[in-house]
Amino acid sequence: MPLNDYLAEHPPHPNPYSATDILTLLHENHWLTTTPTPEHLAWADRAAKLLGHYAEDRATLANLLRPVFHYDASQILQSPDSHAALSRHAARDVIRHLALFLLEPAPFTSERFKEVATYLKETCGVRSRDLFNPIRLSLAGRVGEGELDRVILLVDEAAALPFATQIKSVRTRILEFCSALD
Repeated sequence: MPLNDYLAEHPPHPNPYSATDILTLLHENHWLTTTPTPEHLAWADRAAKLLGHYAEDRATLANLLRPVFHYDASQILQSPDSHAALSRHAARDVIRHLALFLLEPAPFTSERFKEVATYLKETCGVRSRDLFNPIRLSLAGRVGEGELDRVILLVDEAAALPFATQIKSVRTRILEFCSALD
């Protein structure tokens, strides 16, 4: 999967994780309670490649995977980090325009992420943290760095697979977030 200009490069340290590690974490956290399908294995391989460079240990890797499987906009909006992110310049405009863009039900791929970032830069006139923190908050449920962009890229693909937990698509997440916001 080619990464684009809107996704930061991997950190300089190597990725020690594989699809097997992801599958083990899925089972340990009860996100997958059946025998993995080839589609699960492909998703786990992608998750390991996207997130492994950001995890110093298995607990950190599980913490990076958690937003894929657990998303509750009402709960997210109760955190002080959410309040701080939403009080920043143009944050609510970014979220509103993001929601309008995501009304079209297309999978959220790296190319789509690039389209979203370009559209929001042009529409809202913001960059950097003012652009990406509202995206990360509304779609991953957290404010953070580039690893959350990669988490977001895993959501729609996971939502199409049979996991023990119902995974909300990117489109569903932004609609839920906007409903909880108002």
